[in-house]
Amino acid sequence: MAAPVDLELKKAFTELQAKVIDTQQKVKLADIQIEQLNRTKKHAHLTDTEIMTLVDETNMYEGVGRMFILQSKEVIHNQLLEKQKIAEEKIKELENEDIGQIVVSETSRKNTGTKAEKVLPGAERERS
Repeated sequence: MAAPVDLELKKAFTELQAKVIDTQQKVKLADIQIEQLNRTKKHAHLTDTEIMTLVDETNMYEGVGRMFILQSKEVIHNQLLEKQKIAEEKIKELENEDIGQIVVSETSRKNTGTKAEKVLPGAERERS
């Protein structure tokens, strides 16, 4: 009788462990992406700050692939603002995704604990 219970418990634990590892990897990847987006946003902000100190009639060159295109200060300024805005939106999206993964992981952990309580009558006392 104890062998089937142990197998079910071991299977549930293995599933939970796999889900935890998967969630940790996803959260770590999202954190790396958020850091990269923060660097991009900061770079665009610093570049924009420097550009704004120049005279309005200043023409600038925008790097496109292997070439440079002559642009006005206003066009470059708008592109940098748009880049900051997009980075901020993606950061918010990733942070919300992070929170969702953590909630799913916690729910899964609780469900596995409930399964263990059903399989093993003494599991509730051990968890407390």
